[in-house]
Amino acid sequence: MSATDPADAALRALAEPRRRAILQLVAHDELAAGEIAAAFDVSRTAVSQHLTVLKEAGLLHERREATRRLYRARPEGLAGLRDLLDDLWDSALDTARRLVEADAGTDTADRTGTSEETA
Repeated sequence: MSATDPADAALRALAEPRRRAILQLVAHDELAAGEIAAAFDVSRTAVSQHLTVLKEAGLLHERREATRRLYRARPEGLAGLRDLLDDLWDSALDTARRLVEADAGTDTADRTGTSEETA
């Protein structure tokens, strides 16, 4: 995973709890920067920095309306992260399947061996 990988950028941006909270705020509604900042007990400058990180990671869309900046989530910004998680999930399921099959194969061999010994 390279530094320019969209999944890497999304993971880095979402590592900070306030950024995740901001993304949840704008997941369904477009909000002005001031409205977003009002939801947190940090300075507007801090919220502005979080918005910048989310925007640079491709997770937020910014729209200017006169002097206001309006933000909304970009679901497509999560596509790279979603692909990464899908790959990890598929790999984990494949590993679990192989473990179960191997265990079932061992049980069958044990039963077969036991049956042959007693015969």
